[in-house]
Amino acid sequence: MSLRLGLLSTADINAKLVAGAREAEGVDVVAVASRDGGRARDHADHLGVPRAVGSYEELLEDDEVDAVYISLPNGMHVDWSIRALDAGKHVLCEKPLSRHPEEVEQAFDAAGRNGRVLAEAFMWRHHPQALRLRELADELGELRLVRSAFSFSLDEPGNIRLAPDLDGGALMDVGCYCVSGARFLLGEPEQVTAHSRDEGVDVRFVATMSFANGALAHFDCGFDMPPRDELEVVGSEGSLFLDDPWHSRTAVIERRALDGSVENVEVEAADPYGCELVDFAHACAGESEHPYGRDDAAGQARTIAALYEAAGSGRAVSL
Repeated sequence: MSLRLGLLSTADINAKLVAGAREAEGVDVVAVASRDGGRARDHADHLGVPRAVGSYEELLEDDEVDAVYISLPNGMHVDWSIRALDAGKHVLCEKPLSRHPEEVEQAFDAAGRNGRVLAEAFMWRHHPQALRLRELADELGELRLVRSAFSFSLDEPGNIRLAPDLDGGALMDVGCYCVSGARFLLGEPEQVTAHSRDEGVDVRFVATMSFANGALAHFDCGFDMPPRDELEVVGSEGSLFLDDPWHSRTAVIERRALDGSVENVEVEAADPYGCELVDFAHACAGESEHPYGRDDAAGQARTIAALYEAAGSGRAVSL
């Protein structure tokens, strides 16, 4: 397995992906693209990437790049994913791929007609902690509730997370992890309700989702609250708690029994971005199916779209 990866943009998150690539055998980050050649060179030097190019198009035309990682603002994800796929590149697109289900379908149509892999980059799901969580959840009896949170304080008026024309907002930036967590454990929701605090974009978002098996999921996210990230899974036979579900830096799962006892289940340490890149590279090489494909990405977009509709209308929305 060998994958030559190019970075399409100079976003800060690239540093995490490059660090993960160093832990992923067979994956090499070989180029950085920016619309500004000097910026691309500075970014490449900072990350230790050998080549820099002064346009996104030049990166897509490069025969020495097999795949691209797209870390552009949310509203640009689908357009550049399709351009990259049509140029013959595999695509790992930073989450969320889109808030519009029809756009997700269009992107995967492009992947299909070009025989390329498209993946939505929720890195946390590839980490051993998430895989162990799913195993332990099967031991909880009937799953009844998934509760999660993801928030931080954002005080940068020009930050792209606050740009409505680029699909900013708390749900798109951090709440999508909570949606992903509920779907990872419970499948696709049947109905959602939601409320948000809007200041151009949603800066605080609270939602409840109901599922066919009777389980509920509740989450909150925001840009105007202290840093919080947690996930709890409650079943008829006990519960599980993760203090660091999304970054996976402290890979420990608390298993809480009905008698009140708590066991810490240790999980092997790993870089979640590296884990994500290994799965992506195997799929690009045709060695295995990507674990999260078209149906998963479309389901994520449908849920996000329904949540925005519910928050805007004040009514429950069925999917």
